[in-house]
Amino acid sequence: MEQLGRHILVEFYNCDKDILNNHALIEKYMNEAAVEAKATIVTSCFHMFNPWGVSGAVIIQESHLTIHTWPEYGYASVDLFTCGDSVNPWVAFDYLKEKLQAEKHEASEVARGLVDRIRHNAHEDLGQINYKAV
Repeated sequence: MEQLGRHILVEFYNCDKDILNNHALIEKYMNEAAVEAKATIVTSCFHMFNPWGVSGAVIIQESHLTIHTWPEYGYASVDLFTCGDSVNPWVAFDYLKEKLQAEKHEASEVARGLVDRIRHNAHEDLGQINYKAV
């Protein structure tokens, strides 16, 4: 299947509540997950909520990694969206599962930018669509 990207939607359960409420650690782990997956980091932005919870994004040259935590529930929602074949989002998934100390998880992968659908819905001939096998 020709596609531009891979998008992994993750639910992490029974994580360490102190980690989930630690702005600095969450940002550190998300950036490290990007590096582990061989992504090129462009920037990152994270926010600490009052009284608890962290949201943030690591913008990578190949797309993005995002997280929102609910420490009071031991829960984190994570999106890992990568394009091309040089970055493996499942490596980032494994890294975060370990660092957040998730006891359980659910994850699904969604193909993004299906080349056939892009061509079908285009108003003009797009010529060569550059994608790399993912």
